Amino acid sequence: MKTIILSENDLSLAYNIIKNGGLVVSPTETVYGLCANALDPCAVEKIFLAKGRPADNPLIVHISSIDMLDKLVVNIPIVASKLIDAFWPGPLTLIFNASNLVPNIVRADLPTVAIRFPANPIMQKLISNTNLPLAAPSANLSSKPSPTNSKRVIEDLYGKVDAIIDGGECNVGIESTVIDLANLSILRPGSITKSMLNSVAADFDYAIPNSNVPISPGMKYKHYAPAANITIVKGVEQKVIDTIIKLAQKDALNDIKVGVLVTDELLPYFQNMHYLGLGSINNLEVVASNLFEKLRLLDDLELQQVYTIYLPNFGIGAAIMNRLIKASNHQIIEV
Repeated sequence: MKTIILSENDLSLAYNIIKNGGLVVSPTETVYGLCANALDPCAVEKIFLAKGRPADNPLIVHISSIDMLDKLVVNIPIVASKLIDAFWPGPLTLIFNASNLVPNIVRADLPTVAIRFPANPIMQKLISNTNLPLAAPSANLSSKPSPTNSKRVIEDLYGKVDAIIDGGECNVGIESTVIDLANLSILRPGSITKSMLNSVAADFDYAIPNSNVPISPGMKYKHYAPAANITIVKGVEQKVIDTIIKLAQKDALNDIKVGVLVTDELLPYFQNMHYLGLGSINNLEVVASNLFEKLRLLDDLELQQVYTIYLPNFGIGAAIMNRLIKASNHQIIEV
């Protein structure tokens, strides 16, 4: 397949590709999304094939109006209306009971559908000008870190999709917060934090993952992972530093190419090895926006083992740690 790289200033070809059952990659405010007509099962199947995505992993449907939402769901609960008024358009996904209009392949045969109204103007144009809801998971090969720029999309999906829209860097940099409206639970943390949600609607809390029946993307499989093995070291700062240095020295003696991924304040401790800074501990929004690109850079450096730190697990830090823990396959050393 020949993949066309499109400018954000000329999207007419992208509209035609979507209408004819093809695949278009578009930027969103969170990460780049791999888009297809959510109402066309054959088009949606192409998403799974291009990504190598398991069929039991449901997709998020993206909309550009509340009228579009009404057709896709059975009803809109009061709590959903409050969240919509506060956070849409934006990086919040809500799980509703699905109408018969939503194909089984989108829902992974579940009775529910995950829906988001994105804020990115390019994605909004793609939806509104085709007048179609778009199924759009992150535009990467399954399990790899999500792309926040077109360069990383091209690395993974060139030749597997019809078109890629180059819309620059995504400003949020991590996927949307996902809410289960039935249980008032947070299935996936994101930049819309627990405290932000609770200030608007209800007493939300984090869900206990059910790995057997995921009702949201990102719940069942190893995600966001570079080729390098990632280990998180958790504890008092000086002990964490000493432990990482000791482990890295041992790896180096065994000819393992090792590096660290830490906040900028800790970089001076690791000058004798490969290191990448996530940003300042005092600005976790920047750390979040940097995270996936830094995970991609680990592979650019061809590292085999990477040590990172456990960040404050509240606010947007909860979203960062959710991604790091999944990328590490839950490998955490407590010191």
